[in-house]
Amino acid sequence: MIRQELIVPVSELIARHATARPGKVAYSDSRGRVTYGELARVTANLAGHLQDAGVEAGDSVAIFLPNSVQWVETCFATLRAGAVSVPISYDSTAHEVGYRLEDAQCKVIVTTDERYPMVRELLQANPQLTTVILLERGDTPGVGLRYADLRAREARSVPRDPDSIDDTSFIVYTSGTTGRAKGVLLTQRGMLWVTAACWTPVAGLSEHDCVLSPLPLFHSYALNLSVLSILAVGASERILEKFSTSEVMTLLQSGEFTLMPGVPTMFHYLLEAARNTPDCRFPGLRACISAGAIMPAPVNQEFEQRFGVKLLDGYGITETSTMVTMNWLEGGRVMGSCGLPVPGLTVRLIDPATGRDVEPGQEGELIVRGPNVMKGYHRKPAETATALRDGWYYTGDLARSDLNGFLTITGRLKELVIRGGQNIAPAEVEEAVCAFAAVLDCAVVGAPHEHLGEVPVVFVVARPGMTVLPDALIAHCRERLSAYKVPAAVHLVPEIPRTGSGKIVRFRLKDTLKADQG
Repeated sequence: MIRQELIVPVSELIARHATARPGKVAYSDSRGRVTYGELARVTANLAGHLQDAGVEAGDSVAIFLPNSVQWVETCFATLRAGAVSVPISYDSTAHEVGYRLEDAQCKVIVTTDERYPMVRELLQANPQLTTVILLERGDTPGVGLRYADLRAREARSVPRDPDSIDDTSFIVYTSGTTGRAKGVLLTQRGMLWVTAACWTPVAGLSEHDCVLSPLPLFHSYALNLSVLSILAVGASERILEKFSTSEVMTLLQSGEFTLMPGVPTMFHYLLEAARNTPDCRFPGLRACISAGAIMPAPVNQEFEQRFGVKLLDGYGITETSTMVTMNWLEGGRVMGSCGLPVPGLTVRLIDPATGRDVEPGQEGELIVRGPNVMKGYHRKPAETATALRDGWYYTGDLARSDLNGFLTITGRLKELVIRGGQNIAPAEVEEAVCAFAAVLDCAVVGAPHEHLGEVPVVFVVARPGMTVLPDALIAHCRERLSAYKVPAAVHLVPEIPRTGSGKIVRFRLKDTLKADQG
C-alpha cells in the first residue's frame, strides 16, 4: 500500500519526471509556470549558485517569498545544494523574521524588493546572513544577486544532490505554548513517507491530477502536499498567492482542476458564496481535502451535498510531517471525525495522568510513533525531551476513538488558539501586549468565531493611574504580530485569574466570554 518508490531524494524525483514528462507543467501561478524539464534545469542552476555563494551542506536558506513558482524552485534548489530550507511567512513582522533568521542561523535569504528594506535592517543583527537574493529585476541599490539571473544561467558548481534523505532538510516554525516559535526538524524521508502512505493511497493523488492550492506554502501541510507530493507523483498544480473566494470559485468552475486542499474556513466561505449562485458546480473536481483545524460535521455535509464533491477531513501536525489520520476517498466515514490513522503509523490515546491507554469512547491524549515523526526541535533540547519520549511524539491534543478506530479531536492539552487553521501561542501575543506601556497584566484565550473556528481575544489589567485604550493597544499589536495573531477584542478586567504558582486559569476567562455572550 505504501508507495516506497516515492520515498527518494528530491533530486531523483526531479530527474525522473524530467525524463518521463519533460513538457508537462509542474507548477504554475498567475505570472508563469515551469515544466518538469525546466524544473530540472533551473533548480540545478539555482543550487549551483547557492554553492558558489558559499552555502555548505547543512547550511540554512530562508525562503521569505509569497506563494509562487519561485517559492517551489527555491525550496528544491536548496535541497539539491544539500542545504536546509527555512520557510518564513511572507506576512511576518520584522521581529518574527529576525528571530527565525537568528535561530536557524540562515546564511542566505531569498525575498522580494518589497521586503528588502525589512531584511536590510536585520542584516546587522545577523552577521551569518551573508547573501540576499531578490526576486524581481529591480534596481534596489547594493544588491548584486537577482533570482532571475541565477535561474537563467549555469553556475560554476554542480548541485551536490545528496543521497541521504534522513538528514534535516526543513526547519518549519510552529508556535508553542512557551510563546517562542519552535523550529521543527523534518527530513525528506518523513515528508515523502506521508506522500506515499497517505496522499497517494488514501486521497488517490496521482500524475493525472491537476491540483488547485490556496494553502500558504510556508505551512507544513502545504509544504508536504502542495510542494513535495505534487513532485513525487508528477502531477500539475496551480498555486494561488492567497485564498480568494471569488477566484477559487471561478477556477473550480472551469473544470480544469481535480483536487483542492484547504482549511475548514475556506470551505465555509465557498459555501457562503454558493448560496448566491445556486447553479454553481465544480466539474472535474473529484475531491477536496481539509486539515489544519477541526472540520465541523455540518459544514462537511453541506459542502458535499451542495457541490457533489467529497470533502475529506484529516488531522495533522508539523511535528509528524503533517498527517496522522485521514478519511479515505473510498469506504465508510464518520462525519465530524478526522478519520483513521494513516497506514504504517502507530497511534495511541492515553490518560495523561497515568500514561495508560484509554478505552474506546474515552478521551485521552493522542501520541504517535512512525517514520514521519520529527527529529526534534531546533536548539531546544528540553522541549524535544518533553515531546519525544521512547520513540513516541506526545501531541498534547485530546481525542476519542470509536470501536472502528475513527478518531475525533475533542480538545487540547496545549493552549494554542487555532484561527482558521493558523496556530497562535497565547504567550507570544501576551508578550506583545505586555510591551504596551499602560498594561500591567494580560491573558489571551480563544473566542468562538462562526467562520474561523476561534480568534484570539485579550483580557487586560491596566497599570494604576493609567488607561488602556483598546484601539491603541490593537495598533501596537499590529506592529509586533502577524495579522492573524492580533487580538480580535480587548476586555478590561481588574485582575487575571491565576493559580498559586502563577499560571493563568484560562478556562475562567473563557467562562467570562460565555457569560457575556449568554
